[in-house]
Amino acid sequence: MPQWFAKITDFDAPVARAALGRGRYGVIETAGGRVVAIHLRPWPKLLSWPEIWPTRGRYHARGDADRCLLYYNQPRGHANFLALKYIVSTAGTSYATFRAALTELDRIAQLKRSDALLCDAANTRLSDRLLARFGWEPHAPARWRRNFIKRFYGVYPA
Repeated sequence: MPQWFAKITDFDAPVARAALGRGRYGVIETAGGRVVAIHLRPWPKLLSWPEIWPTRGRYHARGDADRCLLYYNQPRGHANFLALKYIVSTAGTSYATFRAALTELDRIAQLKRSDALLCDAANTRLSDRLLARFGWEPHAPARWRRNFIKRFYGVYPA
């Protein structure tokens, strides 16, 4: 199987670290408060079903309880940045599971030597206060969008 379809479960192996460093698009899968796997993808996450087909107030995906998928992209024109594109959680997802996905994204940013993480917080349930607690700050204010950035510039969280 080509390296861009890799499923990584041994995060400290040199082969896994090299694949994560090369892979531009991926999904971080967490469950039970810990990282289960990172799935590398050959294409970026562009759209989601709720954006195309309204969910009528349903906020969670179907599947096993306490599971979170975090989609990230490394844009071709901006190799020093990672974009948090989308987060999908199932009903009953714990704070620890959500936090594990964000912590792993920080580790991937460190491995790739990224300068910053970027996201568009479209869900109003993500408060500015919660994002600030995770180290994100408002960026590029716009009327209809809530853009946030988490800057590293060589200094990464422990």
